[in-house]
Amino acid sequence: MRLLLLLLIALAALIQYPLWIGKGGWFRVWELQGQVADQREINEGLRARNAALAAEVDDLRTGTGALEERARGDLGMMRDDEVFVQILPHDEKPPTTAVPTGVGSGRATAPHAAPGHAAPHR
Repeated sequence: MRLLLLLLIALAALIQYPLWIGKGGWFRVWELQGQVADQREINEGLRARNAALAAEVDDLRTGTGALEERARGDLGMMRDDEVFVQILPHDEKPPTTAVPTGVGSGRATAPHAAPGHAAPHR
């Protein structure tokens, strides 16, 4: 009788092993559910980024304001009738290089302005 009970317990343990610890067991399922939740979070962040990029692309296609802003900020471009004015901090010397062609005719420093800001003037 005792041997039969031990045999039944051993068989029950062998049957439970694949359910809990095996390749498709509950522990693996819980682990995969955590990975799926993490990936969904990453995907939501990427979706938001893609939506922002799509909005920027649409704005660049339809409006000239965003295109002009991008050209001014990233490429340093300016209109023909503008003069480039660079405001330097108090302790910084003006660059000794020549002003690039098409940038404008004057460069001024103003001690009362915020350091490092450049502003085009009409």
